[in-house]
Amino acid sequence: MHVAIIQCDVVLGEWVPVFGNYTDMIKRMFESVDADIEYQVFDSQQGDYPHDLDSYDFYITTGSKAAAYQDVPWIKQLVRFVQLLDKRQKKLIGICFGHQIIAMARHGQVEKSPKGWAVGVARNRVVAHPDWMKEPADRLNIIVSHQDQISRLPNDARLIASSDFCPYFVVQWGNHFLSIQGHPEWLPAYSRVLMNHRRQILGDELVDTGLASLAIKPDNALFSRWILDFVAF
Repeated sequence: MHVAIIQCDVVLGEWVPVFGNYTDMIKRMFESVDADIEYQVFDSQQGDYPHDLDSYDFYITTGSKAAAYQDVPWIKQLVRFVQLLDKRQKKLIGICFGHQIIAMARHGQVEKSPKGWAVGVARNRVVAHPDWMKEPADRLNIIVSHQDQISRLPNDARLIASSDFCPYFVVQWGNHFLSIQGHPEWLPAYSRVLMNHRRQILGDELVDTGLASLAIKPDNALFSRWILDFVAF
């Protein structure tokens, strides 16, 4: 399969030798489930996008520390690109920021949560089991790091997984978009480093709770297989 990774941010330079960039994390995520994929990376912050949409079997976004509702040129261009993929019914997987960008492109709503930050491993209920889901599960545990989240879905979106903290955690949009608020591409070690780096922003109590949650094994491989099932369906 040929995949276009839409890069929306980069890892801090000092951490790249240890963890790679966000695009590398996505590649490792699929390698962990033995997916045979060829990748091309496009930097959305630089306005870099594919010219031939038919050249790729699916698209996937990275996360970003930016806010999907920011009125800045590169984000507005990204929303327009997602709307083009939607119009052409191209398969797209949205991760974290990309999840929120899809909501903006589909006329949903994204805002800072009054509940504050979510970090560590988030435990979610799987509330729908679509036909493409070959490995149904009742729970989905995925690493998260977000303050913004979707606050309103359009009527044609289908909720797949949810929690009390994040009601719209996994969403299917039509038959061609699937998105998640979490980070199935992150390893616990990266989450740990990032939480400690943001300790002054997040506060000791939240960071310590988040670090403790990393004892729960995230369902990265399961969600990676869900992505492949969705793309192939």
